[in-house]
Amino acid sequence: MTAAAAAASPDPVDRTLGALADPHRRQVVELLRGRPHRAGELAAALDLRPSVLSRHLKVLRDSKMVEETSPAFDARVRVYSLRPGATAELRSWLDAVEQGWADQLAALKAHVEGPS
Repeated sequence: MTAAAAAASPDPVDRTLGALADPHRRQVVELLRGRPHRAGELAAALDLRPSVLSRHLKVLRDSKMVEETSPAFDARVRVYSLRPGATAELRSWLDAVEQGWADQLAALKAHVEGPS
């Protein structure tokens, strides 16, 4: 699935995984973990042209991972930050998958060991 298709997907897990599939977008998320950044700061930190970063930020915004605000003193400036709870659905899905693996491994162990 392409990042654009994932961003348009109604499934939050697909949107999140699609957005995080690109290493540059993961780097943006890592930078935003520390604090909000202006677009120019992100472009400089990642050594990306502003137009390239803009496309990555659009995917992150569309996936609802990142939000954009403008300070009251200058509406031309865009500040990006991580959205609270943006990965909650992904974490829930991963927890369910992990529990499924644990259940299957426990059943396999019980089968291999047989009745005592």
